[in-house]
Amino acid sequence: MPKNKNLKCILIIGSGPIVIGQACEFDYAGTQSLRSLRDEGIETVLINSNPATIMTDPSVADHVYLKPLTTKSIIEILKKHPNIDAVLPTMGGQTALNLCIEADEKGIWEDFGIKLIGVDIDAINITEDREKFKQLMGRIGVPVAPAKTVTSFLQGKEVAQEFGFPLVIRASFTLGGSGASFVHRAEDFDEMLTYGLEASPIHEVLIDKALLGWKEYELELLRDKNDNVVIICAIENMDPMGIHTGDSITVAPAMTLSDVAYQRMRDLAIHMMRSIGDFAGGCNVQFAVSPDEKEDIVAIEINPRVSRSSALASKATGYPIAKIATKLAIGYNLNELENQITQSTSALFEPSVDYVIVKIPRWNFDKFEGSDRTLGLQMKSVGEVMAIGRSFQEALHKATQSLEIKRNGLGADGKSYTKYDEIIDKLTHPSWDRVFVIYDAIQAGIPLSRIHEITKIDMWFLKQYEELYALEVEISKYTLDTLPRDLILDAKQKGFADRQIAYMLKCLESEVHSKREELGINRVYKLVDTCAAEFEAATPYYYSTFEADIETPDGKKYVANDSVSTDRKKIVVLGSGPNRIGQGIEFDYSCVHGVLAAAECGYETIMINCNPETVSTDFDIADKLYFEPVFWEHIYDIIRHEKPEGVIVQLGGQTALKLAEKLDRYGIKIMGTSFKALDLAEDRGSFSRLLQENDIPYPDFGTAENADEALALADELDFPILVRPSYVLGGQGMKIVINKQELEEVVVDLLQKIPNNKLLLDHYLDGAIEAEADAICDGEDVYIIGIMEHIEPCGIHSGDSNALLPPFNLGDLVMQQIKDHTKKIALALNTVGLINIQFAIKDDQVYIIEANPRASRTVPFIAKSYGEPYVNYATKVMLGEKKVKDFNFNPKLEGYAIKQPVFSFNKFHKVNKQLGPEMKSTGESILFIDSLKDDAFYELYSRRKMYLTK
Repeated sequence: MPKNKNLKCILIIGSGPIVIGQACEFDYAGTQSLRSLRDEGIETVLINSNPATIMTDPSVADHVYLKPLTTKSIIEILKKHPNIDAVLPTMGGQTALNLCIEADEKGIWEDFGIKLIGVDIDAINITEDREKFKQLMGRIGVPVAPAKTVTSFLQGKEVAQEFGFPLVIRASFTLGGSGASFVHRAEDFDEMLTYGLEASPIHEVLIDKALLGWKEYELELLRDKNDNVVIICAIENMDPMGIHTGDSITVAPAMTLSDVAYQRMRDLAIHMMRSIGDFAGGCNVQFAVSPDEKEDIVAIEINPRVSRSSALASKATGYPIAKIATKLAIGYNLNELENQITQSTSALFEPSVDYVIVKIPRWNFDKFEGSDRTLGLQMKSVGEVMAIGRSFQEALHKATQSLEIKRNGLGADGKSYTKYDEIIDKLTHPSWDRVFVIYDAIQAGIPLSRIHEITKIDMWFLKQYEELYALEVEISKYTLDTLPRDLILDAKQKGFADRQIAYMLKCLESEVHSKREELGINRVYKLVDTCAAEFEAATPYYYSTFEADIETPDGKKYVANDSVSTDRKKIVVLGSGPNRIGQGIEFDYSCVHGVLAAAECGYETIMINCNPETVSTDFDIADKLYFEPVFWEHIYDIIRHEKPEGVIVQLGGQTALKLAEKLDRYGIKIMGTSFKALDLAEDRGSFSRLLQENDIPYPDFGTAENADEALALADELDFPILVRPSYVLGGQGMKIVINKQELEEVVVDLLQKIPNNKLLLDHYLDGAIEAEADAICDGEDVYIIGIMEHIEPCGIHSGDSNALLPPFNLGDLVMQQIKDHTKKIALALNTVGLINIQFAIKDDQVYIIEANPRASRTVPFIAKSYGEPYVNYATKVMLGEKKVKDFNFNPKLEGYAIKQPVFSFNKFHKVNKQLGPEMKSTGESILFIDSLKDDAFYELYSRRKMYLTK
């Protein structure tokens, strides 16, 4: 059946601010969906309150409403657009589904004659209501774990008595496993039951028998109106049941499932999808499988929407689930659509992969002091990385190299745990670093049987680890000169980094790199093509690997490389790696705009990134996508292969900036602001001299490398003092101290966590107002794109502050100082591109806190508020294609825009929720107000000092 011609205008509901459990994978889905509808000539209307994402960019939808996700906003939009025919709620995660249900219950869709597409309300209700889901599975013969739904404390106690422990408590209608917990002991049950009932919006929980040690799998499905169903991807959790899938290390394709069990699982998933409602679109199904020969299969849940795993599955297979799901929702059948990668075969096929994918979550426990770091049923990670390799071992290593936690991969970096008790404790209580601890356990001589007994991780995975350690032991017997070629090739094929091999051989990374080049062991690039090379791919989406030589009959040796370097002038954009607090989706927004602007300037664009959740890693954004770790060795090899004009590092946050020094050292051109200027802004001593020379005030400061130096400095600076390490993100480790004892404790603690760091000590301007400015500079002219005033006082991290654009109570004298300082600093740093400067204002004097000559967290917010494509302009300036005076700036904003931070404290039971100089928010929303008399502003302003902590 071709598309429904009656659908001329569709409303898409976005997922709102980024929170733990619902991150930018839904912005990726929504963006794909909107682009898919636009291709069909359908008018699109979007509601989403998140200013940081590419999804809310005017270029993505025809009408973008940056409004709170409420039924009141929905009614306003429907009145303004009486031509809206349908709503597609399956792209915005749980937030969109919940809003869709609320609007349905209030009769809003019926009142306005709006059709629901992509899912039906019954399907949502059946899958969200744990009791209804359990009953349906019973009717259709799909096994589920023994469970009962309860709506009161007393009922819960009775069920616990009936089932016995351990138990699982799951709250209904929540996100990312909120309110869920394992209960091993009767004495913990009351507290966890109360917590679950409170977390559920309908005060309902499902109590089920814990399937501890069972294996966990997910399937991603698509179905069309003709009831054709395809399974896009089977994903296996390396961790057994008991750890939320969002916190699990996952692998695709499934590694330890027999073909017979896989076929049974497929049949069950298709049966489940067909039984929950008559709709066309995407679906995610989760199963548990017994870890014995019987491989009994139990259904855990089904989600009739694109899920967190849909983004991963799309990137893993090259099959764009959200894009195709959208086409199905508007009436197409799978056989009428083309495979987006090959562009010559049909979408009615199941992807075949000839590589392995590993996803590892990224946590930020350091931001939540006092939080329980044990992983369980409630998701706690803030982002994730994905890696592609020819083997599980290679993909696992590449994923660990992508995490940006100062590890070079598994083992071979001197950072292993060595104490037996500590290793056993970390295996017993699943921790964020268990992916490394398994290797450490093998290194410490703990038998695989014991590791399996504690973790319940399948023996196949543990044996893969054991092989890696055996190879490390073997290589360590040699020197660089005596190491055989086949051992180096084996290590590279298993994903070991040059610097890990250097550690084993006690030599330099550069020496290993030179040695393998001399031996002809070089990276080759392979296409992700959805069909294991059966058909030619039209989309250049690559991963790297190492292959043995192929010898032709005439004796010539070569290695097959799918990536052909063209003669066009090229630009590499370095992506921002995994999302984490301090570096979120706003840098993905900047990278996408950077790529599009470079393409407009006639460059071939090359994107390097490892984040599966983002739009920048979609296969049709850049001319070439390298899905690789943003890790020096990988980047250097790509640059040498492609030979670009230069690299853009300003748009990928701290991830890309950290690589600027190496790029500069190796003679690779950095587009825009030079490394020297970037480094000068980070080095507080040099930066303060620059401020002095330009007669710009800044708080008294000094630097210290140990506690003695810090205590001596305190006598000069006067308390309170702000202590912070150099070169960190999101205010990591920042503290305000008020006496020498606190100062000593903080300095000792920081230097233990971040050894060899230079600490900055500033006199803290108590009671000051904080403001920040973003600007574009071309080395001669400076254009300030926005000045924002923070509602909270100075001392709360700018990412955690509510901020107004334009400022609401800074006088002309202060505003003029901000403008003058911004222009002077931008020019003095030789900025070419973007710069963000933060100010503290006390007694009408404007002091400089810091300057960052790069895209900042606030650039997308300002661009959305004023309706101007500032990153596009800044990229053209970086490339030398345009000057500031070439642009016709025309910002439009009536009233004020408020940037409101959003926190995920509810994921961390009993954590300290106070705010301070270290950033803790996971996302943000935007709110437009006409005047300062608005109740929303009044409420924010009245409680501005409530959360300030040291």
